[in-house]
Amino acid sequence: MSLLTGSDVGKSYAHRYVFSDFSFAIEKGDRIGLVGINGGGKTTLLRILAGLEVSDPPGQIHRKRDLNIGYLVQDAGGTVLDGTVWERMLEGVADLRRLESELQAVAAQLTGVDDDPLLARYSAMQADFERRDGYLYETRIHTVLAGLGFDASDHDTPLAQLSGGQRTRVQLARLLVEGSELLLLDEPTNYLDLRAVEWLEGWLRDRAGSYLVVSHDRWFLDRVTERTWEISFGRLETYRGNYSAYLRQRQERYARRLKEWEAQRAYVEKTEEYVRRFMAGQRTNQAQGRRKRLQRFLRDEAIERPQQHTRMRLRMASSGRTGDIVVRLTDLELGYDAAAEPVLRTTGEVEAYREQRLAVIGPNGAGKTTLVRAILGELEPLAGELRLGAKVEIGYLPQTQEYLDGSQTLVEALDEVAPEGTRTSELRDLLGSFLFSGDDVDKRIEQLSGGERSRVALARLVLQGANFLILDEPTNHLDIASQEVLEEVLADFAGTVLLVSHDRYLIQSLATQIWLVEEGELTPYDGNWSQYSAWREGQSPRQLAEAPESNQVDDREARRESRRQRKAFEQMQERHAKLETTIASLEERKTDLGERIGAASEARDMELLTELTTALQQVEADLEQGMMAWEEIGRQLEEYETQATS
Repeated sequence: MSLLTGSDVGKSYAHRYVFSDFSFAIEKGDRIGLVGINGGGKTTLLRILAGLEVSDPPGQIHRKRDLNIGYLVQDAGGTVLDGTVWERMLEGVADLRRLESELQAVAAQLTGVDDDPLLARYSAMQADFERRDGYLYETRIHTVLAGLGFDASDHDTPLAQLSGGQRTRVQLARLLVEGSELLLLDEPTNYLDLRAVEWLEGWLRDRAGSYLVVSHDRWFLDRVTERTWEISFGRLETYRGNYSAYLRQRQERYARRLKEWEAQRAYVEKTEEYVRRFMAGQRTNQAQGRRKRLQRFLRDEAIERPQQHTRMRLRMASSGRTGDIVVRLTDLELGYDAAAEPVLRTTGEVEAYREQRLAVIGPNGAGKTTLVRAILGELEPLAGELRLGAKVEIGYLPQTQEYLDGSQTLVEALDEVAPEGTRTSELRDLLGSFLFSGDDVDKRIEQLSGGERSRVALARLVLQGANFLILDEPTNHLDIASQEVLEEVLADFAGTVLLVSHDRYLIQSLATQIWLVEEGELTPYDGNWSQYSAWREGQSPRQLAEAPESNQVDDREARRESRRQRKAFEQMQERHAKLETTIASLEERKTDLGERIGAASEARDMELLTELTTALQQVEADLEQGMMAWEEIGRQLEEYETQATS
């Protein structure tokens, strides 16, 4: 059953279309992920679905009668609300509380009275209350608040005293307690630590209602979605499955459409060539007929070349080789008050080696930032030793871009850290590789969005040069396409990388070791996110520290070999597709030559017949050679796919 349908939905601002001609349906039980580049219209579409904006004509939205929609805006903490955390949560169950009050009032009326109609009314109300888990609503509130990181001591805290991120979490908690039939969630994992994100994943998977979620968290999308909508070039594309399934289907769809377009181009070129050759000759009528058919085809049936979004072109060069050990922590104690309990401690020696990819994870407030400050030399240890290795040069990317001077232009922001002698034209070229072009490079930092500021920060990091990168939440504010580019670049970086990140997709792809910061301790674990997750089930940090080390291999070379194989596979796919197009063209050419040989034979034009026969023999030879190459590459592709899945 459809909860909501849309037809010809579109939106424009100042005569510029954000998107148009969207048609879709959200069914009962749907779990949909909405993806697309920043500024593509994802939030605008959510606002239209929520009824906060209207579609441009002739677009229409039809909602099921009495459909209850819960909408989480991306920055729900921007408005300060009255009351406490608990009072805000109770607003989400206002209907249940009214029904509870009515039940109590009717129960009071029944005391000592024999009233069958009133008893029947009470029984019906009680059954409805039980069906809606009315007796458990306070338990549900406690569960949701705890899952999203609120302690019991936070329940009576006035909302006005909370940060914007905390208020956003309260708004999300209220929506989850409210139990709307359709949830529209715009970046719900913002301001959540890993523990809260994983709890939210479980809650969404277990809920009975439908939801549509916008998120840049690729791991989260994989875990909670079963369909994917993509807004691309103003159009809505739909795919079956979660984010990973969408990626595969999108590439397959693009390859298929490109092949169709190339075949169409070959047909158009062939027809135009025929028209040029024979319009003024003996076959004028046939040429005119073909020209008319081509015109109708181009008007009614022709497809456009499939588009792909421009991606960042990013390259991180290491400033030079470090020693084998990049940083060593020995019985370290970190904190801000020698008289107080340390914020973070390590036991024995914890070392980071050259070319490792380290992921620092843990709850908010556990001490991750304290560790980073100590490595940067901004915080002296209370006890123990922190030592950097030989020839280590640190490049640091903070979590926020508040350090950027808002009054500077983009060129000025880069020139501030560029090596001496760097030309302005070089800085402009670099900004172009980060998707800033034309007049954009003369904008001031204060005019940029969060995602644009993140790209400027990355460009500054590229210019500084380093062999030990410390990146604090580097994928924050980046759209998924930019995240993928950053991931590829960090995988190829010749130095060492330390990530402080909640991005499990990034950790899974890059990490060779995880540093768990929790309960005041740092515990190293060899492996990526999946390996760590499988091991940590039921394990506390102390149990994890006592676990035997995994047999770690040099993951970097394995990843490089994997990328080389993948690139070779993609090149074979391209070659295979081009051969198919060539073979199709040769077969058409063979058919055409056969027809022309027949005509020349009837006309007894022996000179033309000889010329055409020679051409046919060459085409047949080329066709045989092309078929052999196509079959051989096809066999290699099958072997590769078999090995990849075995």
